[in-house]
Amino acid sequence: MADVVVEQGRLARAAGARKGSGLRNALGRKSTVAFFLTLPLILLIALLVLYPAFYSLYLATLNKAMTKFVGLSNFTFLFKRETFWMVVKQSCIFAITAVIFKALIGFIVAHFVHNIPGKKQRKWRGMLLVPWVIPPAMSTLAWLWLFDPSYSAFNYTLSFFGVGPIPWLGDTFWARFSVILVNVWYGAPFFLIMYLAALKSVPDQLYEAAAIDGANWWQRIWYVTLPMMRNIIAITTLFSLIVTFANFDIVRILTSGGPLDTTHLFATWAFQVGIQSSDIPLGACVSLFMVPILAVAAVFILRDVTKRGNEA
Repeated sequence: MADVVVEQGRLARAAGARKGSGLRNALGRKSTVAFFLTLPLILLIALLVLYPAFYSLYLATLNKAMTKFVGLSNFTFLFKRETFWMVVKQSCIFAITAVIFKALIGFIVAHFVHNIPGKKQRKWRGMLLVPWVIPPAMSTLAWLWLFDPSYSAFNYTLSFFGVGPIPWLGDTFWARFSVILVNVWYGAPFFLIMYLAALKSVPDQLYEAAAIDGANWWQRIWYVTLPMMRNIIAITTLFSLIVTFANFDIVRILTSGGPLDTTHLFATWAFQVGIQSSDIPLGACVSLFMVPILAVAAVFILRDVTKRGNEA
């Protein structure tokens, strides 16, 4: 009997030791430590992103008074409105055009800054980042004054060249041009700093080898620089596309969606429908339509990045 008790005690101690060593091994693994370190951020994302997203889905299924479940009626109602399809078209034009110009300007200016000597380069980096550092609401107010129909600094300057006053915010074409211009001015420095960091990671030996092979400056960019920067370009474009698609402050301050709703984006029209018109479920529906469009763009861009990563 005593031997049985001793043996059971030995087995219990061994099991406890195994549990203790298993816990120590789990805590010793880098993946476990990384999970616990990122857990606060995961909880914060769940609170600030996932909960509002699912709550928006719930709101989108209610009637205007938010007292009755109506299913997909709000979505079918939006599909029948011409304004909705105009907002979809305008959002796509705004986001794609702005991102293309931001990427081009950022790429060109990054090359110029990259070739400037070290001390002067820091000064230029600081100056060129100013538009991105200033809160967009504040900088857009300055642009609003520049576009003012009565006191426009642009129109005053153009008058010296015999060009008549341009209705920057009163005409559909010029209003769309203006909001895209301001967004490009604000977002191009982000592309600049990302591309500049990518350029610094390209080995000089590749350019030297290309020069020995007789490559000109365009061939060096096409066959050396762009392939080495493809992942950075893809990720930066995706991030900017998401931010630009969800832009609110620039359009809200400059045009409030006018003239005749022709500059509305998803965010500004959702605000007008949901808050100003007191139809929160319909506003939630409008905002949710950004998700599938951005999801498709993200799938294609990230799939391309993953494919190139596997090839490397």
